[in-house]
Amino acid sequence: MAGKLNIGALEPTRSPSVTDLVYEHLYKQVVETDLPPGAKLSEVEVARQLGVSRQPVRDAFYRLSQQGFLLIRPQRATLVTPISIEAVMQAHFIRTSLEMATVRAAVEMGPECNTKVLDEMLEQQREAYDAGDKALFHQLDDEFHKIISELSGHGYTWSLIREHKAHMDRVRFLSLSFTANNALEEHEGIVKAIKENDVDAAVEAMRFHLSRIAGIVERIHTTHPGFFETDEK
Repeated sequence: MAGKLNIGALEPTRSPSVTDLVYEHLYKQVVETDLPPGAKLSEVEVARQLGVSRQPVRDAFYRLSQQGFLLIRPQRATLVTPISIEAVMQAHFIRTSLEMATVRAAVEMGPECNTKVLDEMLEQQREAYDAGDKALFHQLDDEFHKIISELSGHGYTWSLIREHKAHMDRVRFLSLSFTANNALEEHEGIVKAIKENDVDAAVEAMRFHLSRIAGIVERIHTTHPGFFETDEK
């Protein structure tokens, strides 16, 4: 007879670490340009303002530098990097490829694809749009796409998408004053195609939704030229 199996006890769900919280806070400020390109950051000052030790700030700085958002200069102030058009377009290619695949898989789930949660998300986005809350609209926009990844049965892809789309996020946030209404209408079109179980229409709706980034970059570059790398335009 086999010995008694000991699989231990369930571990409680891990709460975000201090480093995670610092990273998310700084990421949001960079994306929403509260910390604009060229802004100088000090480990000591950030730690003081956030009420944490320097180590989680240092770790968060490193994560942001790996994503290309911060330039860490030893013995000097850390800088928020300018927007790289090349990085934005590379991120767009990766994101579009993955999201066209996830929306296809979501439609192919058939009745198992619960579109009610998408309807609820659209309603929240409408409310954020009507209230003129750009930060909330941006957050809900991400949540909409995350839900589609989860409905596809491949929820893990969202972590890949989020990591790679980071360079698009500053441009996307800056564009919300003139793209939010279109984005909402396009989300409605994606949901309609999913409900109708129309794979081709859903994939095309997603492709079109994500395809406008080149024009958006051009417009943002015109209105905020100082936010971009100087050797790209």
